[in-house]
Amino acid sequence: MSIIDQSGTYTLGDRSVKRLGYGAMQLAGPGVFGPPRDHEAALAVLREAVASGVNHIDTSDFYGPHVTNQIIREALHPYRDDLVIVTKIGARRGADGSWNPAFSREDLTKAVHDNLRNLSLDVLDVVNLRIMFDVHGPAEGSIETPLTVLADLQRQGLVRHIGLSNVTPRQIAEGRGITEIVCVQNQYNLAHRADDALIDDLARDGIAYVPFFPLGGFTPLQSSTLSDVAARLGATPMQVALAWLLRRAPNILLIPGTSSVGHLRENLAAPGLMLPDDLVKELDHMANIAS
Repeated sequence: MSIIDQSGTYTLGDRSVKRLGYGAMQLAGPGVFGPPRDHEAALAVLREAVASGVNHIDTSDFYGPHVTNQIIREALHPYRDDLVIVTKIGARRGADGSWNPAFSREDLTKAVHDNLRNLSLDVLDVVNLRIMFDVHGPAEGSIETPLTVLADLQRQGLVRHIGLSNVTPRQIAEGRGITEIVCVQNQYNLAHRADDALIDDLARDGIAYVPFFPLGGFTPLQSSTLSDVAARLGATPMQVALAWLLRRAPNILLIPGTSSVGHLRENLAAPGLMLPDDLVKELDHMANIAS
């Protein structure tokens, strides 16, 4: 058994994926805009990830825009039969690199077709609807109109499964009344635990939870605590953060991103890191450290 296999598997839609995947966001240029600094390095990271056993890649055609999906196609097409590519729609990039809502029927339909074309796919495995009422985090508001458009595209055979991103529990409940939701993608990590109850609720219903920014938004004291735990384990802070997330709940699927093969290898080693109970308790308390 390889180290990545130790992460276990979980069902995403109708496919079984390793719980440790790869997020392709960092393959684009600075600010997730424009081409990468090193095109060949971007190809190498993707090929290394898949060769190492990763079978879940998270992406979007608004990364770049278009750049990340085109790199995925160049590196990996034709795709392995077990590879699940998850993308997202609901935003578009301004000429200045800004992130803007794109919820109209025209916008969403174009986004699905852009993803299909740039990934060279006939159907998208999973499409997450990214809610953009507040670009910085979830904000209440009805998602019925854009989600109904995405459900229509699913009925046309362009999308197999639907997920939600940057959403509140109320929006998830609304969404599940419109169509089947197979995954939720929100910010969650050692320091940001607002979705604790939601993760457990989704686990009971067999819905995957995909946290992003595993090291995002830490205070200096939180970062210091994590670094201290990592040093005691002879691991990197990212490895500890990922290992904690894998232990947190069985429905958590990880998509750490990097543009470096070296960092990728470090991340993929996280499932082999054993966290002693006393250190888990110390990590659990990080969310209560204010400064």
